[in-house]
Amino acid sequence: MPAATAADLLTWYDRHRRALPWRALPGVRPDPYRVWLSEVMLQQTTVTAVKPYFQKFLTLFPNVTALAAAPEEAVMSAWAGLGYYSRARNLHACAKAVAAAGRFPDTEEGLRKLPGIGAYTAGAIAAIAFDRPAAAVDGNVERVMTRLHAIETPLPAARPQIRLLTQGMVPHDRPGDFAQAVMDLGATLCTPKRPACALCPWMRPCRARSEGLQDTFPRKVKKEKGTLRKGAAFVALRAGDEAVLLRTRAPEGLLGAMAEPPGSPWLPDYDPAKGLLDAPLDARWKRLPGVVKHGFTHFPLELTVFFARVAAGTVAPDGMRFTPREKLDEEPIPGAMKKVLAHALAGPVPVAAPAPPPVREPDLATPPEPEPVKRRGPIPKPPSLRPSDLARVVKRPPKVR
Repeated sequence: MPAATAADLLTWYDRHRRALPWRALPGVRPDPYRVWLSEVMLQQTTVTAVKPYFQKFLTLFPNVTALAAAPEEAVMSAWAGLGYYSRARNLHACAKAVAAAGRFPDTEEGLRKLPGIGAYTAGAIAAIAFDRPAAAVDGNVERVMTRLHAIETPLPAARPQIRLLTQGMVPHDRPGDFAQAVMDLGATLCTPKRPACALCPWMRPCRARSEGLQDTFPRKVKKEKGTLRKGAAFVALRAGDEAVLLRTRAPEGLLGAMAEPPGSPWLPDYDPAKGLLDAPLDARWKRLPGVVKHGFTHFPLELTVFFARVAAGTVAPDGMRFTPREKLDEEPIPGAMKKVLAHALAGPVPVAAPAPPPVREPDLATPPEPEPVKRRGPIPKPPSLRPSDLARVVKRPPKVR
């Protein structure tokens, strides 16, 4: 069986490389800021989901200095909906560190010292942005390498072995292209299901392919689903300015520093029937039918939503605020809480009844127009005197015998 070579992969990559907004064109030096930003966004997230967020960040924060100078609320708001919000906080902290240093470190060791940059991200940035011979091992690379070498050890225990094998294949020339080539191979041909082995540049040296077991790699330990948690969320809509009551979560932990409608703790044994005990203020709360479901990495969540309209001028409780409805897009609201707001505010919005048409006062100075002469209707025809027609009208008496 022939050995897999970087040269074969790079030949394939030169013909079939993906065009991505953060990827430099052939012959163009990559921008470390764009490489770093895209790699952080792509952690646990698909390329399709990242593309619009990447463009939004470049518009709002065109370079690392602009990102470092931005308020944290603006960064979190731009990130809202992308998930894994600790990445956004680390992104902002990393931007401040890079801006203070004046540039990105150009080695794996230097990059690992920055907030939010782990082994994979450091390897990817070092290889792609600075052409260092570093291994960048993400989910796509893990799948390619476990199939190529038929690694029986299940993930995550196999990761050190995968990293060593990948590092051994990195060429000293074009290491950045090699890193992106393996990623593209996993994303386009060596897919999780029904891989297109006939088109793969490493088809012949692939051990899993030779054994007909490519669909079974990588080996994985079955994950256990987390325990279902339940809770209550309270959506208060203020009369007059149509503002919604929000609060900011604690900076650490799940959904840290994100905005949300106030709610209860999330517990496996939470009783929604007692949800009003967790209401943030006195109001005529109405429990809405159904629940809002959301899946986090470690557990599923079900929230019972309570809705209330409060009077104009109602003051927000301590630690909370009213945000006008038209400005909710400016708040860093995560996906789970967007579902809550949609569930509560999706009903028909009351619309004022249309004003009746104005009554025109009679104009006494102008004589009224004469009424049009009524047209005469058609003159009815006299009944026919034909016997056949008279027989229909006149009943003849019976003959007496």
